[in-house]
Amino acid sequence: MYRGHATSEQFHSEFKTDLDLERLPSGKFDTNDLVMAFGVLAYNILRWMGLQSLMGKDSPVRHPAKRRRLRTVMQEVIGVASRMIESGRQLVLRFGQHSPGFNAHRQLSQLLS
Repeated sequence: MYRGHATSEQFHSEFKTDLDLERLPSGKFDTNDLVMAFGVLAYNILRWMGLQSLMGKDSPVRHPAKRRRLRTVMQEVIGVASRMIESGRQLVLRFGQHSPGFNAHRQLSQLLS
């Protein structure tokens, strides 16, 4: 009966803490329902990004795993330091010379384009 109980608790904890949805913003049910729907959308997008970019051999994290926490995805993929440079009427993202998140960004951009 409690076979997947710990896994369920971990997902619930990620949803609440990593997406900062511990306290809902309103006393109105419809408003909170909309916030939770956007939270589910963000959760699924971040999970997909983590599965696509951080699970390969070029991933910037240090140990093998079957999945990555949302906090790890946000730190390693979204929060990577870069500069946006405009050159020849094109916007280009420039990463540091030895950026560990560059390969993850490249994989995601290739998948999305």
